[in-house]
Amino acid sequence: MTTHVKRTFKYRFYPTDAQAAELSRTFGCVRKVYNMALAARTQAWVTRQERVNYNQTSAMLTAWKKTEELAYLNEVSSVPLQQALRHLQTAFTHFFGKRAKYPRFKSRKKTRRSAEYTTSAFRFRNGELRLAKMSEPLRIVWSRLLPEGVSPSTVTVSQDAAGRWFVSLLCEDPGIRHLPATDAAVGIDAGLEHLLTLSTGEKITNPRHERRDRAALAREQRRLARKEKGSANRARARLKVAKIHARIADRRRDSLHKITTRLVRENQTIVIEDLTVRNMVRNHRLARSISDAAWSEFRSMLEYKAVWYGREVIAVDRWFPSSKLCSACGTLQDTMPLNVRTWTCDCGITHDRDVNAAHNLLAAGLAVTVCGAGVRPQRSTPDRQSATKQKPSRREP
Repeated sequence: MTTHVKRTFKYRFYPTDAQAAELSRTFGCVRKVYNMALAARTQAWVTRQERVNYNQTSAMLTAWKKTEELAYLNEVSSVPLQQALRHLQTAFTHFFGKRAKYPRFKSRKKTRRSAEYTTSAFRFRNGELRLAKMSEPLRIVWSRLLPEGVSPSTVTVSQDAAGRWFVSLLCEDPGIRHLPATDAAVGIDAGLEHLLTLSTGEKITNPRHERRDRAALAREQRRLARKEKGSANRARARLKVAKIHARIADRRRDSLHKITTRLVRENQTIVIEDLTVRNMVRNHRLARSISDAAWSEFRSMLEYKAVWYGREVIAVDRWFPSSKLCSACGTLQDTMPLNVRTWTCDCGITHDRDVNAAHNLLAAGLAVTVCGAGVRPQRSTPDRQSATKQKPSRREP
């Protein structure tokens, strides 16, 4: 089965000095327009209780370009500026739909530098990409080919903190098809000692990418702290720190892509735990290791690849006691400290903590697919709660 999937193909490119200057001006103008439109919409609501939409901000942009103070906005392509207004409209739509917080202003130092071009602002022919206001094509490193006969509908140019330039081409990929259905199912328990433990008994080692470069990162951060603010030496030191962070992120992303692709190809149903990473990183002793494990990124990759290839990902409720529950007899232990890695149930079965948790997650996930959530109560539980929702019971005063 062929699915119509739009995906981005990201490539690195090396701009000329003129192209780099043009793109830097475009990034600055995009940020300026976004912030001015956000300020105008906020002011209209605070003073007059009026909601300003995209069409009104677009008219404001036309007026801003005619002023002497903002005449420099005419020097760059108008398409990225209009796209910035559309992104702001999307941000407000998510805010009013209670799916996101109120939009924030873009920072010159912290916000990702990017600009989006639609089909009217670029030309893609014979493997060459030319952007508006540029006479030469971008020197792109084609690390992989685009799908045959496909042209990009949107082009996004960005520069990361390490100074690397990237171009992302959004196109429809006809090569993505649903994989043949299988009966294979797997439960996955995420951890720190082992990144993932599968219900099959396999344990995937945690690469600890950040720890490998921790000494080099600390050394460069100390050198950065000694540099005078605003100096060229500080800018060079900051770039060295950013390159180390980029190297760590690249290795982590590559590793997660390989793991998630393999899991999706081999299994029809994948059961994971609905972890609240945002709350877990508040533990200052484990925050660094949890962030390095990138459980949220792992889940995100798993979910969108499952949609692509016709697989199913089930997230079991975070309160489900997968580690304390015996996968053989269903007995629920009172406590299970983190330092306990193996334990013996009253039924005589000795469990590996992580493998047992993966077995329980798989059983709970399959119960959801067969019976629906909340149908099968767990055995030996005080509250007889559902298979996928096991919150700790409140003690009576």
